Amino acid sequence: METAFTKLVGVEHPLVQTGMGWVAGPRLVSGAANAGALGILASATMTLDQLRSAVREVKSRTPDGTPFGVNLRADAGDAAERAQLIIDEGVRVASFALAPSEELIGRLKDAGVVVIPSIGARRHAEKVAAWGADAVIVQGGEGGGHTGDVATTVLLPQVVDAVDIPVIAAGGFSDGRGLVAALSYGAAGIAMGTRFLLTSDSTVPDAVKAEYLKATVKDVTVTTAVDGLPHRMLRTELVDSLERAGRTRALVRAVRHAAGFRKLSGLSWPQMVRDGLAMKHGKDLSWSQVLLAANTPMLLKASMVEGRTDLGVMASGQVAGVIDDLPSCAELVSRVMAEAQQALQSLEALHSLRTLPPPG
Repeated sequence: METAFTKLVGVEHPLVQTGMGWVAGPRLVSGAANAGALGILASATMTLDQLRSAVREVKSRTPDGTPFGVNLRADAGDAAERAQLIIDEGVRVASFALAPSEELIGRLKDAGVVVIPSIGARRHAEKVAAWGADAVIVQGGEGGGHTGDVATTVLLPQVVDAVDIPVIAAGGFSDGRGLVAALSYGAAGIAMGTRFLLTSDSTVPDAVKAEYLKATVKDVTVTTAVDGLPHRMLRTELVDSLERAGRTRALVRAVRHAAGFRKLSGLSWPQMVRDGLAMKHGKDLSWSQVLLAANTPMLLKASMVEGRTDLGVMASGQVAGVIDDLPSCAELVSRVMAEAQQALQSLEALHSLRTLPPPG
């Protein structure tokens, strides 16, 4: 299935595996890429050396020239260095969770890198498009992790009408029917996080995957207790306790985990303070909430790497409530595309019936 997105990036199918921290590592990304989708490495929880190693591992697991991407934090203190690593390693796509600067977009594009920011509002899409972004991923409120409150079905057509670059829809997608629905809105493809997390290629521990599989749609909630920003995840006893915690208790927890993340990421305290200032800019966040931002990767790591669902949080799209199996990436992509073809054939048959001449 060829769309403006597949032609832009060079993938076979209009599907994106999103860059999820602690989840989107070399095994999952190469699995998605080998299946014909765009796999995206999550780099925010990696040091520069770890990112370079991960990029090279994806290359070793895929045929020469297979497109894949790296997700970057545009507000990170070392974003420029990470961008240069992408350029040096010949990575095809740079994606961003926050809008990159016009200068950074230009630098990447000049080096032949396709720039695809993720956005959650029409005005953000218009801004990055004016700055030269090649495409955008539009996440509606159904999506996992940091999310907004506007549903994909409302946000997506707004963005499609506002920009003239390919738009990839995210938030609430898991099958071929969703792909066809997104295409009907004018999107050029879909991005899926939770659906790719729940594959056999994902390195997330089996016990954690089991928690996702048993969740219903109502078991997925949005909370601000983790870092002060709306964050969609599975509701657990830990999430309930975070929401009940007082300011002092939350601050103590935040400092402890911030220290752990500093050691893990290789960032200095001044770098973390600069990142915190960037996050605080334009948002009504207390310093305890800024420190809680360092909680997020550590709490995610506890679940996604260590399997401690009692100590960690599990970011999740609402779509977790309708997923009940763990296919490989190859099986998932093949299934999604077959379902999409079937849906398109059904629509074509319906159209044919409507255009038949009247009897007699």
